[in-house]
Amino acid sequence: MSASQLLSPLARWIAVPANREMPRMRDADRSRLRFEAEVVPHLDAAYNLARWLSRDDATAEDVVQTACLRALRFFDGFQGGSVRAWLLTIVRNTFYSWLRQHRGQEAEAVFDEEIHSTDLPGGDPEADLLRHADAEQLRQAIGALPAVFREVIVLREIEGLSYKDIAAVAGIPIGTVMSRLARARQHLQDDLIARGVGGGHRP
Repeated sequence: MSASQLLSPLARWIAVPANREMPRMRDADRSRLRFEAEVVPHLDAAYNLARWLSRDDATAEDVVQTACLRALRFFDGFQGGSVRAWLLTIVRNTFYSWLRQHRGQEAEAVFDEEIHSTDLPGGDPEADLLRHADAEQLRQAIGALPAVFREVIVLREIEGLSYKDIAAVAGIPIGTVMSRLARARQHLQDDLIARGVGGGHRP
């Protein structure tokens, strides 16, 4: 799914007539031009996050379209900083709103006590193990993670966000970001060992 494909259903909300002179534009039209210039380039990242969280193409498209309409509506109130992180925050919140509405039981399980435990597994993640895993093995392993782990892995390892931006997107302290990343990597390590990656196996 590309940004242009995602933009199509939103075109009537965003598009400004090409022959309209800038000095005569209404504030709303100028805002939409800014939105298209500053936010639309990040639609691929928005869809990527929504797809990893929902694990379903159609749901991801719905989440991103809803998130983009919300972003457009509140764009004038954007206070500056990372537009990408701001948009991904809206995408994340939109997904969890969808999850509560459509899969209430799963939404409650997302934040269970075990996930929020502060006890981290000992030892460093095995980087060699991740390097030996092929793309499909990693995709399956990431897809099997609990949602709160999936999102930090995607935001950090795939989208390349800083700890600070991940904390802003997820609405959690930086220390929690680091804790969840450590747990997510441990889960990935255990999953890949179980799949026999690198010749490993469960004890």
